[in-house]
Amino acid sequence: MIQLHRLGYDSLGLITLTAAFTGLVTALQAVYQTRGYIPVNYMGVLVGKSTMIELAPVLTALVLTGKVGASIAAEIGSMKVSEQLDALVSMNIDPVDFLYLPRIAAGIIIFPFLNVFAAIIGIITAWYFSWLRYGVHYYTFFNNMKSYFLPSDLWGGIVKSIVFGFIITSMGCYHGSKTWGGAEGVGKSTTQTVVQSSIMILIMDFAVAWLLFGI
Repeated sequence: MIQLHRLGYDSLGLITLTAAFTGLVTALQAVYQTRGYIPVNYMGVLVGKSTMIELAPVLTALVLTGKVGASIAAEIGSMKVSEQLDALVSMNIDPVDFLYLPRIAAGIIIFPFLNVFAAIIGIITAWYFSWLRYGVHYYTFFNNMKSYFLPSDLWGGIVKSIVFGFIITSMGCYHGSKTWGGAEGVGKSTTQTVVQSSIMILIMDFAVAWLLFGI
């Protein structure tokens, strides 16, 4: 429960800000790139599908890599160099069960909820921008989105977020547990976690999308 609070509730402010501006940019780019080809009334379809399938899970994961992944790596890395992990082992407490699994489980559980929250914020801000800028009524925006909605649009993003939650938390635990060399080592572990997690997120984004939509 502590990790769920830290990974989930403490990240809501950051996710809200990221998702809001993602929705604004998505609406702006959707009109710019489809002008003359697709009516503005169908903006809700473009925004809804792109946000639920791709933007919300991927951008949320990349942002949380810098917050959650780095935090986990720094915390466990500091425990490693200060020999707190060795102290746990000497007390017959397995660090995997006591430290790693709660964080990984919390990431797998809470990331889908953060993904859905980010998608809702992004879609709402996209509609608000399109209403202010282009006069798209909320009924037109959301009714067209509903008409072309497929359950796979939502489930695809949720599956991705589960995978991303596992990647970020497990990478943080792994690199944190391999830390050596004092404060400098903690910095290196944190950097490795963020870089490798970001790369793995992009790779798994394609892999999961291929399994869900490409076959």
